Amino acid sequence: MAPVYFTAVSTILGAILFLRFGFAVGTLGFWGTLLLILLGHAITIPTALAIAELATNKRVEGGGEYFIISRSFGLNIGATIGIALFLSQAISVAFYIIAFTESFEFLFNFFAQRFSIELPRQVISLPVMLVLGVMILRKGANTGVLLLYVVVSVLFITLLLFFLGKPAEGSMAPGELPVRDIRNMGDLFMVFAICFPAFTGMTAGVGLSGDLRNPGRAIPLGTILATATGFVVYLFVIYKLAISASPEEMLENQLIMGKIAIGGALIVPIGLAASTLSSALGSVLVAPRTLQALASDTSFPSMRLNRWLASARSNDGEPVNATLVTLVIAIVFVTLGNVNAVAEIITMFFLVTYGSLCLISFLNHFGSSPSYRPSFRSRWYLSLSGFIVAVIVMFRINTLYALTATILIVLIYLFINYYHKNRTGLESLFANALFQINRNLQVYLQKTESRRKEKEWRPGVICISKDSFRRERAFKLLNWLSYSYGFGTYLHRIDGYYSKATSKQAAEELTRLIELYETSHNHVYVDTIISPSYTSAIVQAIQVPGISGMENNMVVFEYDKENPENLGEIIENIRLIKAGDFDICLLASGGKEMNYTKGIHVWIDFNEPENASLLILLSFIISGHPDWKKSHLQVFSTCKTGQYEDARQELTELMKSGRLPITEKNVEIIEVSHGSSVKSLINERSSSAALVMTGFRPETLKHNGETILGGYEEVGTILFVNSQHQKEII
Repeated sequence: MAPVYFTAVSTILGAILFLRFGFAVGTLGFWGTLLLILLGHAITIPTALAIAELATNKRVEGGGEYFIISRSFGLNIGATIGIALFLSQAISVAFYIIAFTESFEFLFNFFAQRFSIELPRQVISLPVMLVLGVMILRKGANTGVLLLYVVVSVLFITLLLFFLGKPAEGSMAPGELPVRDIRNMGDLFMVFAICFPAFTGMTAGVGLSGDLRNPGRAIPLGTILATATGFVVYLFVIYKLAISASPEEMLENQLIMGKIAIGGALIVPIGLAASTLSSALGSVLVAPRTLQALASDTSFPSMRLNRWLASARSNDGEPVNATLVTLVIAIVFVTLGNVNAVAEIITMFFLVTYGSLCLISFLNHFGSSPSYRPSFRSRWYLSLSGFIVAVIVMFRINTLYALTATILIVLIYLFINYYHKNRTGLESLFANALFQINRNLQVYLQKTESRRKEKEWRPGVICISKDSFRRERAFKLLNWLSYSYGFGTYLHRIDGYYSKATSKQAAEELTRLIELYETSHNHVYVDTIISPSYTSAIVQAIQVPGISGMENNMVVFEYDKENPENLGEIIENIRLIKAGDFDICLLASGGKEMNYTKGIHVWIDFNEPENASLLILLSFIISGHPDWKKSHLQVFSTCKTGQYEDARQELTELMKSGRLPITEKNVEIIEVSHGSSVKSLINERSSSAALVMTGFRPETLKHNGETILGGYEEVGTILFVNSQHQKEII
């Protein structure tokens, strides 16, 4: 635990504390800065708890935060965020070295006053950066951790002398906290962007995960304790500043703490140097290990580059090559020499990382995966709030930076996903959450459905077919019916008894079916069913709820109109289906290609109002699918010669009572002369239609068999419909 705690706390109590907390209190006042600290911890505390939770769920290996993200979100998302995380860690090295240079302000002032020479900060920052780099490359992490203990001791002594100090002579310090010490709240997010790196230190120790004996224990304890320590120290520091210096003094002197501390002229620069050097050490130890873990997971497109970055020194396992890359990036940013500019860049990268960690924790809570069993648990609402606050703060700080960071992250992800198409992970995390939503909704729907006296009808359709790879019309029909209003379950039937062989066959054919029907407009749930007979398959299927969680109410049968070899067994099972109170659709697939622009022709019989209402409803539902967007809908009805007006009046009554959900102008009534038949009219008027729909009676089908469904040679695909009950729009 000690390395995690000291690495984190030395970064938390670092450069920003000494250089910018005076600026923050001078700009915002005590209460404004307190709000800033609370806002920062509204992100970091949920993140610290999320890290503690995720770290105790599985063994955390090298890479720290990257390892946690990649093993939770998947390698592609993990690599995307990991690259942003590595850049923020590498840039942090430069940030702390630049801040370290500020502890030598007395030297720059001496040259300016004595020799009128304005020395650039790089005179110190670049040599220090090089010395630090050489030391880490030669000695590795062990030397860095030992040095941390010395640095942290100096840091705590400095803070103790600061708290014991008094306002400088001649200071305009108020001596006590003003009641209304709050101002310039419009600058809150500007100051927050500059000060946020002070809060990022709490995850610094996580990057040492690969070098810890027990990361599952050390990371949670060290991270949470360091975060709590930082929060308490921050509160005391801003209180001490508020009562010990005026706003003007805090804004004019970035090392105002040196005017307050006992021996501050010497001890505060030493403390600043110690804190910034320790923070730089922490970052230069962590960043290469993140890069090494990224390369070990082949996150980069070049295998040679991955191997080079993933390699480690044989005698101590130090990631020398990754450290070298980190140092090069740090040196580039050291040349910028501006603390505030680098701070804003770091802030955006860290906010992306912290928001991601909180989102992972929330989704794992909500998904309730059996494999997610951390020994330490945060709360889902804390994780969610951390994610939301991180996103809001990103855009409030700088919308352009936030959009740029977001676009950059998306582009990196698309690039990684392009050359790592076979790696998944993100969808499984969201799938767990969707599973929980679906589970709870199904239970809720079942309870509410049982309490409702009147139910609005919508199709819950099931189809069983062994001809899935020969004809696709049945699947298309289910897709049309379930696109906007209903639920479709398509079962591919495999003849035989359940065994290891048929189970393997079912799995293979299901994969083929999913690939075959994988389109953006597919809303049908596909599965397989193993059964020795068609009847037993039907009995099995109709007793099980559909994908919606509600009972199915319609069964679709399909056969080849030109070669109806399976029509006999379909007719044999009609009575079985009717016993279950199901509506029935018989789809006679024609050999003609379906030209959707030719429209849907619906033939209704006023003597069968149950069938008529269902035919109209189904035609509306089908025509709402994108396949039929350029089609038209025509409704026909017949009557005997001389009964046209009676038929028209009957139609009007049915529409007024709600038993037919259409308008009179949409129906064409045709008088049938003696000797003519409805079949001949359908063959004549609907020969070019893409789909013809008409009703049928199971009783007539039982007595007359296949002849009832025959005789439609001129038309293409026909859908015969039988409704068990009257359908009404509620």
